[in-house]
Amino acid sequence: SWSWARIPGVLQRLGITYCILALMQTCFSIKDFDQYQFENWWASVRDLILYWPEWIIMVILEALWLCLTFLLPVPGCPKRYLGPGGIGDDGKYPNCTGGAAGYIDKLLLGEGHMYQHPTCKEIYKTTQPFDPEGILGTINSVLMAFLDFQAGKIILIYRQEPLSILKRFLIWAILLGVISAILTKCTQNEGFIPINKNLWSLSFVTTLSCFSFVLLGIMFYVIDVKNWWGGQPFIFP
Repeated sequence: SWSWARIPGVLQRLGITYCILALMQTCFSIKDFDQYQFENWWASVRDLILYWPEWIIMVILEALWLCLTFLLPVPGCPKRYLGPGGIGDDGKYPNCTGGAAGYIDKLLLGEGHMYQHPTCKEIYKTTQPFDPEGILGTINSVLMAFLDFQAGKIILIYRQEPLSILKRFLIWAILLGVISAILTKCTQNEGFIPINKNLWSLSFVTTLSCFSFVLLGIMFYVIDVKNWWGGQPFIFP
């Protein structure tokens, strides 16, 4: 029934994420990297410079997520609240599950069209619906996919220089790891922005992307540089 059908979902989030990236790439794609010549240290960051319009869009999107998450007034809830509601925080904010993210989904989608059994329901006895694939978190899923996009650009632009590719993967991994450490204050559940998959928080994205760059670098070295493994079965899909 449309009266209770859930609107968000995993495939919906993937569809929106890829649609936004596809539109960006359609508008700002570069078909021939070799026609752009850079000198001195500019050559070492050409994978960033060539796509500066896309980076501006991502900065705007992330600024929007930060502003909505930490500045949007949520009725009956404190600003910057990222908790589960229910009995969490000594039961002070029982109806504040997900903070601004939950509020925006209720406002735009309606409570009946959200996920009714979030993982926090059993642990924190929450009574509010919360959608882990909600609207606000989708902004950060776009950021995460864009970082994956960046890995692909590095491989294409520096395709004749395997060592440069590995160096850049390592630099990105370190940079994202440092950002995660700062945002979380090197804690599991605390810090400025805790790691939270349900909220798809910024620190969750940077932490997961950090490990992704490490893993991709290892696989690139094993498969493409040393040819120790053909990449099966992953090369088939």
